[in-house]
Amino acid sequence: MTTTQVRATCPLDCPDTCALLVTVEDGVATAVKGDPDHPTTAGVLCTKVSRYTERTYHADRLLTPLRRVGRKGEGKFERISWDEALDTIAARLKPIAARNPQAILPYSYCGTMGLVQGESMSSRFFHQLGASLLDRTICASAGATGYRYTVGATIGTDMEQFQNAKLIIIWGGNPIASNLHFWMRAQEAKRHGATLVAIDPYRSLTAEKCHQHIALLPGTDAALALGLMHVLIAEDWLDHDYIANHTLGFDALKERVAEWTPERTADTCGIAAVQIVELARLYGQTCRNGEGAAIRANYGVQRVRGGGMAVRNIACLPALTGAWRHAAGGMQLSSSGSFPVNRKALQRPDLLQGTPRTINMSTIGDDLLKTASAEFGPQVEAVIVYNSNPLAVAPESARVEQGFAREDLFTVVLEQFQTDTADYADIVLPATTQLEHVDAHSTYGHLYMMANNAAIAPLGEAKANTEIFRLLAQRMGFDDPCFQESDEALAAQAFDATDARAVHFDWESLKRKGWQKLAMPEAPFANGGFATPSGKCEFYSASMAQAGLDPLPSYIAPYESPASNPELAARYPLAMISPPARNFLNSTFVNVKSLRAAEGEPHLDIHPDDCATRGIAAGDMVRIFNDRGSFVARARVTDKARRGLVVGLSVWWKKLASDGKNANEVTSQRLTDMGRAPTFYDTLVEVEKVA
Repeated sequence: MTTTQVRATCPLDCPDTCALLVTVEDGVATAVKGDPDHPTTAGVLCTKVSRYTERTYHADRLLTPLRRVGRKGEGKFERISWDEALDTIAARLKPIAARNPQAILPYSYCGTMGLVQGESMSSRFFHQLGASLLDRTICASAGATGYRYTVGATIGTDMEQFQNAKLIIIWGGNPIASNLHFWMRAQEAKRHGATLVAIDPYRSLTAEKCHQHIALLPGTDAALALGLMHVLIAEDWLDHDYIANHTLGFDALKERVAEWTPERTADTCGIAAVQIVELARLYGQTCRNGEGAAIRANYGVQRVRGGGMAVRNIACLPALTGAWRHAAGGMQLSSSGSFPVNRKALQRPDLLQGTPRTINMSTIGDDLLKTASAEFGPQVEAVIVYNSNPLAVAPESARVEQGFAREDLFTVVLEQFQTDTADYADIVLPATTQLEHVDAHSTYGHLYMMANNAAIAPLGEAKANTEIFRLLAQRMGFDDPCFQESDEALAAQAFDATDARAVHFDWESLKRKGWQKLAMPEAPFANGGFATPSGKCEFYSASMAQAGLDPLPSYIAPYESPASNPELAARYPLAMISPPARNFLNSTFVNVKSLRAAEGEPHLDIHPDDCATRGIAAGDMVRIFNDRGSFVARARVTDKARRGLVVGLSVWWKKLASDGKNANEVTSQRLTDMGRAPTFYDTLVEVEKVA
């Protein structure tokens, strides 16, 4: 028996981007473990990824191309050859492209976060084709936009510093489920006397283990940040030197937040005024003592109408108190802006002829149902889906399903499994998993460039995304030499080797070691140096004013809440959020039996008082509904959900739920204040017992 160990990287949409060691015996991957030498992974993997071989060798893996033989959505297919599949696709795409290539739409997101498999050859293909562009907004664009307006780039506190903090505020996230290696460092800080505070409408696994939990109303995070700023300024918990030298617009900010007294903030957020005052004092005192006060903001904050503004407001806090001076202070939303990714080389935007229209992935339900018009452009006639499962993850699912069910829509899906979306495909192409292809990775939770080596040969007839798009380019007659570049050549272009942060990046050495840390300052904004137009933390943003936004921190009420929409709330009085289930990652892993068994079935957490008024008991099947749709789940009666809030942990494959539906039946296609992102947690519903 020949046994080898291969260095790899977790490809999933998670900030941890773990370094993996894959054990291969006679060409078969037998184990996936965390690299003990990688400082952030530290040999530890989440339950999901530790079972990655179970997914790779799953009995339901798609291993041959398929052609639909049943109705769309029925999931009936026949096996065909690669030549047949590619010829069919080219024969359908060529006449569409001849009429108007913008009638062809790519649809992808972060099924893999790899720079090679995620965005290189596919982008080149669609740029050469002249297809519509896709606005990839479904996760992070609102918060990232608000953060960039304030500090200039998605750069923040190094995850490896959090264990040295004396105060950690976990705002809008559940890292036990979705950011395990950060949580390990928060626990280390806790053991050394740090205070942990969770801000979340729901008492999550993480909130239960923090010293304090502030259970505010969904969509009111921006107001809480304004209230904290009010107390910090009123009680002078400020770093006046830092404000004077490294910020812009303090006087205007001071005037704005004067309105946000603890009492007004408490009324807006549905919490006690004393919680606001005490947290502001704790934050201010920690900074004044020269100790690390760090905020870990996550994406739960931004999935509401005012989500971009909420992140912007939170990002003002470290500059007011000088928290950025300490390496274990400041804030992390994402570290993605730290990486000098060479996207022009990977994606080749120079192949574009003109400027195609852009379609927002978060409104795919409506956009697939639009006919041609001067405003919209041509009707979408073909969609190629890869690295995504829009039938499960996109909002207002009934509309998404209607769009993909169009008989005149030609749909190609690159997949590893027959997902909800694959059921609507005309052609399904089998894609490799991370163990079967080469890739290079940046991250959004730490500061290491990462390499993924192929551990095993592709199973069956599966092909890497890059190879599929190379073959499609050949069939379409694209002869630019860029379509011949190998995955190794693409990975070698992943980072800009001339950028000082990449320390003369070299692909060959990176793939041998598996990871290499960027050269970044220990405390990125200790002495200012913000990437904003002014070079300062911008409490007042002229760029926002130019974009038609309020240039100062403000509060934007949710679309759907009792306070902002009392007429709607009279019919649908319960707010609903649908954060990630611990054993799933978006819709990945839902079909892995051991992980699905750990989740059991779709549940709805609902407060005892809300159950009592509706005659609901623990274990009852309940229907959750609004004007957009409905789904059913098993009721769990718990005060983890505050009164007036229900929580449906997600995202289930629809076909694996008892009613063939999931939480996105009731979510909205409305977009955020900035960043054009979805508003998954800005949702009112009613709940009733199923007879």
